[in-house]
Amino acid sequence: GNYLYLPTLYAAALVLVLSGFVLALPGAWVPSAEALYLGQVALFIVLLPLLRWPPIKHRLVPRDIQRRRAAIRAHQLFHDLGLPATAERTGVMLFVALAEHYVEIIADVGLAETVEDATWRAVVEDFVAATRRDAPRAAFIAAIDACCGVLARHHPARPGDRDELPNRVVEID
Repeated sequence: GNYLYLPTLYAAALVLVLSGFVLALPGAWVPSAEALYLGQVALFIVLLPLLRWPPIKHRLVPRDIQRRRAAIRAHQLFHDLGLPATAERTGVMLFVALAEHYVEIIADVGLAETVEDATWRAVVEDFVAATRRDAPRAAFIAAIDACCGVLARHHPARPGDRDELPNRVVEID
């Protein structure tokens, strides 16, 4: 997700709080309304790009919001890519959101009826463990192989079967 609303909200809140501190400063100096306004605008212009910088922006967004957004996007993509379009409803997608540190395997209803959620969770846990060991390529290959194994066990190929979905990596920004 781009999460642009939170950095904007934080920048505006910081400007308002700092403006209050400036107005509460003791002493004879009180800025004019024009000077205060220009200072607020300038501070907002400086803070906004800083808070939108990805390393900072992703720290501002609460973890549960990041995970919910990633899960929603995963399910949208599953449908947008046409994965529920197989005859036996056996489409599978490994979804990885790098910025959100989120991984999910989405299986269509034909697989959900025969494969326990714990099976997919185990594949995700192994994937996460391998990426933490700094082996992302091996993690992807192992996860894909594990998903293929699950498909072969629960929905083995039959004579005349054809691959109904493209087997490819889709990368989005």
